[in-house]
Amino acid sequence: MLRVIRRIVAWCGSYGWRVYLGMAISVLSAIAIASPAFVAALTMGRVVEDAQGGAPPDPSLVWQSALAILACVLLRFAVSYAKNRIQESVGYERAPEVRIEVGDVLKRVPLGYFSRVSTGDILSTVTTNLSTLELEGVRQADAAVGGYLSAAVITAWLFSVSPWCGMVSVCAVLATLPTLRAVNRASARLAARAHADQERLSGSVVELFRGLGMAKSYGHAGAVLRPFSDDVDALSATRVSIEKAYTPINALHKGILEVASVALLGVAAAGALAGEVPLWSFVGIALFSTTIFGAIGRLTDAAHMFADLDDVLDRLERIEKAPFIDGDGRDVVPERHDIRLEHVSFSYEGRDGVRREVLHDVSLDVPEGSTCAIVGPSGSGKTTVSSLMARFWDVDSGRVCVGGHDVREFTCDSLLQNFSMVFQDVYLFDDTIEANIAFGCEGATHEQVVKAARRARCDEFVSQLPQGYDTVVGEGGSALSGGERQRVSIARALLKDAPIVILDEATASMDPENERLVQLALTELTRDKTVVVIAHRLPTVEQADQILVMDQGRIVQRGTHRELLEREGLYRDFVEARAQAEGWRLG
Repeated sequence: MLRVIRRIVAWCGSYGWRVYLGMAISVLSAIAIASPAFVAALTMGRVVEDAQGGAPPDPSLVWQSALAILACVLLRFAVSYAKNRIQESVGYERAPEVRIEVGDVLKRVPLGYFSRVSTGDILSTVTTNLSTLELEGVRQADAAVGGYLSAAVITAWLFSVSPWCGMVSVCAVLATLPTLRAVNRASARLAARAHADQERLSGSVVELFRGLGMAKSYGHAGAVLRPFSDDVDALSATRVSIEKAYTPINALHKGILEVASVALLGVAAAGALAGEVPLWSFVGIALFSTTIFGAIGRLTDAAHMFADLDDVLDRLERIEKAPFIDGDGRDVVPERHDIRLEHVSFSYEGRDGVRREVLHDVSLDVPEGSTCAIVGPSGSGKTTVSSLMARFWDVDSGRVCVGGHDVREFTCDSLLQNFSMVFQDVYLFDDTIEANIAFGCEGATHEQVVKAARRARCDEFVSQLPQGYDTVVGEGGSALSGGERQRVSIARALLKDAPIVILDEATASMDPENERLVQLALTELTRDKTVVVIAHRLPTVEQADQILVMDQGRIVQRGTHRELLEREGLYRDFVEARAQAEGWRLG
């Protein structure tokens, strides 16, 4: 338990001192809560003693007692308010910082990390699991420490009243330690399973969202819902198992404390009859006998939650300690912007840990200001080459250089400052068109955004929208057509104005009109740049300074369009197949 409390306080970071201070105030709060009853008991004892001695009750005693109780109530209010101000908001202040820290980590890990760790794992950890820590971490740590401190104060007072009463309290505390350990072990046994089930459910929600439209179009919506339903049932069964394991031990824990309360009352009564325990102390113990171990009684909830919180901290720690791809990098500003791959081999690692080689001994040169087109069948490694240039992954062997510097010398930010990338699958943020374009250049003015939009042929469709550049594009850009989204992404790249441009199937699957407009926008984007084009369409590649033909992870041909047409090989087959497809007519 202490280990988890230390981890929670460490997680609080610079707010840790507020947690400790809140714990100290908890003791004052416990004393303030108990004091009115003891004041009343002391007053009653003195009244009874006066009556036994034949003296009339002292009227001022009532006023003194009332004022003392009022002071205790005010003290209780003051310390409770101070504790709430100091400690209660710690989790809510720390959790947003941790989420940002996790975001900073995720943007610097290699993409291979996401092939080993599922979206559901990450989503669940930074939302549901972190929310548990945010809501319960500090609260349960305070309950545990405050509970034992309160028990220590009460036990010390009982020893001052009667050694036997103090011994009953000590025995009660010691007797509950095995039950607390049992609660913690039972919860720990199932907490990791519950979080794994939660992560699978989060992944199922993502999969349900992505696949429901396709499944409905085939009349199989139930097939997509079935894994989601199974994961809901699995999480429910695990949570019920945790509660079933917790309840009997919790009942035993409470039973021990109930017996201890009765024993304490009996020992105090025997002491009072023997004249060893003052009457007012007996009255105080009698009044508090059913609640005197309340703080210890609530510790089962903390022990129950600590296993959950410990597993959450483990999962957060695994993300926060993920190795950065640019851990040894530095800010580099290259003097030129050519690209070179030297004997590069690369393999993807799946979640099963098996590596599959997709590039083998690939070498290429893209001189500054030139255009290099990469073509080949699907799965030949074209996109992987461009990803290695931008260091989304690290090579297994060989090296990738930009401007004469190995990309491993750069930080990710300093390397990607040199790249503008336009992909086939464009992602736009659920924000305005202007904000999505300005994303390419922090601090861009409206005039700069409009200029980039005009160069990318966006202005013609933006001007027809009721809110113009203030139109919100929806999640992923769903309010725009595919061609419009593509042109917005090109405007974003134009505004960034990076010296190296990578185009990955930027005009694939477009209708002729949109393709024409996008090609015009791409012409603007690539003027006087170092360009790498991955494409299947001939108009995109035939004007390139060099064409690389890839097959099964190797470069099998290289040259200009004219040179490659004169040779037998994959490129000429590719061109002839395209020509036949484009010349096909319905008879």
